[in-house]
Amino acid sequence: MNALRPIQDDVRKIVLATNIAETSITIPGVKYVIDTGFVKAKEYNPNTGLDVLKVQPVSMAQARQRLGRAGRQCPGQCYRLYTEEQFYSLQSTTTPEIQRCNLSSVVLQLMALGVKDVTSFDFMDAPLAQAIQNAVDQLTLLGALDQENGKLTQLGRNMARFPLEPRFSKTLLMSRDFDCSEDMLTIIALLSVDTIFYTPPNRRDTCNAVLQKYRSAEGDHITLLNIYRAFKSVRGNKSWCESNFINGKAMKTVLDIRIQLRELCTKLEIPLQSCGKDTSKIRHCLTTGFFVNAAELQLDGTYKCLGQKMTASIHPSSSLFKAKPAYVVFTELVHTSKCYMRHVAVVDPEWLVSTASAYFRKLNFHSGQFHSVAS
Repeated sequence: MNALRPIQDDVRKIVLATNIAETSITIPGVKYVIDTGFVKAKEYNPNTGLDVLKVQPVSMAQARQRLGRAGRQCPGQCYRLYTEEQFYSLQSTTTPEIQRCNLSSVVLQLMALGVKDVTSFDFMDAPLAQAIQNAVDQLTLLGALDQENGKLTQLGRNMARFPLEPRFSKTLLMSRDFDCSEDMLTIIALLSVDTIFYTPPNRRDTCNAVLQKYRSAEGDHITLLNIYRAFKSVRGNKSWCESNFINGKAMKTVLDIRIQLRELCTKLEIPLQSCGKDTSKIRHCLTTGFFVNAAELQLDGTYKCLGQKMTASIHPSSSLFKAKPAYVVFTELVHTSKCYMRHVAVVDPEWLVSTASAYFRKLNFHSGQFHSVAS
């Protein structure tokens, strides 16, 4: 990392850091810290059953950790971009992650380990009972738990084999039925890193123009797949990465993740094959895991999330930002000035109904027609 490298005496080092710099690493030579007082973190909403990535105030504990980054090796100062009154109004400690995230992965792993009643499990920091029940409900919807007795199904046991969020592991397991397991491996690996793009602030227009040739009218998942295929065709050439604004180190991580997931697929005897140019199979397969993240276009250009009473918009970075397809599925919600869907794919409403007929029947959604019912 460039931030950790020593510098010459006549050079000033400026490090733009995420909250990883609070505790995980110590950057030598830091004399000044500028603390914005905010952090971007995932927050689970038990009412909607969705994880939302949002910018929120830090806790007092985090603020003190940031203060401690200055002057560890020499005298230093911390400049906080908020008032003393605002500091004392902050939450004293950071909420434990298990109390602010989707618990479906945790519940699935506990049940795979033999815990029969997760609601009475002795957590160190107990999450809300509603959050646990939501996780059980989501796993039941995905077919990981038996609807009658609540026990782990064979599908659920296989899902637990993967170090993935259950919606991703379900999608990967179902890819065998759509002849696109190799493609889904790639897409999930790409979505497992923060971003594969390197976008210098002063070259954003150039970057967008260069990446335009990879953008797909089918959505962001196929766009990412197009980039990966181009990357593989040049064998990860460094100059190609630079000219296409692709982070080579991130792509190396993608390759490593893909190898790990591929080995697990082999152990589970999942046929490894690609759908080639018939990428509609990939989008159809995505609905098997992400039907709960389906959304319908509204007259004002926003989207109504079918399973939740909320509206969202397609993120400006999406290849579908201007397209406004009638129905989409998404993998993540980001909350800034408003709620945005990220990693969006165009889907056929018939796929949603055929994938989870009982779920959409409860929503009064049939054959691509959504009829609002009184709540």
